[in-house]
Amino acid sequence: MKAEIASLLKPGFNFTDRGTYYEFPILDVSESLNANAYYFGNKEWSDEYLKYCHREPTFIDRWQKAAGDWSNKTVIDIGCGPGNIFANFESKPHILIGVDVAPESLKNAADNGYTAILADANHLPFKSGIADIVTLNAALHHTDNMASVLKEAARLVKPGGLLITDHDPQKSAWDYKGAAKLLWNARLWYYRIIGHSFHKSSEQQKWALACETHHNAGDGVTKYLFDSVLKPMGFEVNVYPHNHDLGAEIFEGKHGKASAKYRVGNLLSGRNPDASKSALTLMCVAKKAA
Repeated sequence: MKAEIASLLKPGFNFTDRGTYYEFPILDVSESLNANAYYFGNKEWSDEYLKYCHREPTFIDRWQKAAGDWSNKTVIDIGCGPGNIFANFESKPHILIGVDVAPESLKNAADNGYTAILADANHLPFKSGIADIVTLNAALHHTDNMASVLKEAARLVKPGGLLITDHDPQKSAWDYKGAAKLLWNARLWYYRIIGHSFHKSSEQQKWALACETHHNAGDGVTKYLFDSVLKPMGFEVNVYPHNHDLGAEIFEGKHGKASAKYRVGNLLSGRNPDASKSALTLMCVAKKAA
């Protein structure tokens, strides 16, 4: 392991060098963790995720505005998957670490410039206060305990540094009721009948749903989650609801318009589909006091 990476580790953490990534012990094994390791450990699915997910110009615009210039910074990307975040940036960090539980995704991440680490997001092997930027993109809702992982990520941020999350479902937007909830649940029956979802095979869809632990009706992130975890740790917390169709405009208070199926879901649940609480995602940009 490179000396600059080794210097960031807590003493006493043992690891195994797997060639393309370093493997640390997983202390809390769960069905959710195993599902994520299996889904993102499938080479075909991991390659597809890198190619098609989170590659939109609006996604890149949001992240470039939120994160700024990464040049010469220490960046830790938790739940890095195959490396989608850094694949959208031109500036080169001084140190870029990607953490995940799926070996195949970590191999992709290593090919995309990451120092790849297999580790438990609840018990990361790093010292506190080492990173200029910590990112969790589409990661929290894949974990069993979102608050625990968020707190552990925040621990790594230097004074004056940033913690950025995005693409986790907003709880109020997915709190389907009545007919909307019946239709939401019925989609699984429909997928089984036709043998695939709208863009995945039945097997891929099965494991995708299994690993998205907190992407169910009535579940997801809230502004309270971010405030309650991060403010006591010395962060200024800003949360931006959005519908994935806008870039940096979300930082001006705009959240865009969701596609028809999500608008119908909110209407059937008795909510205004244009309200901020109906926006699909919360992006959190939190700065730690200097």
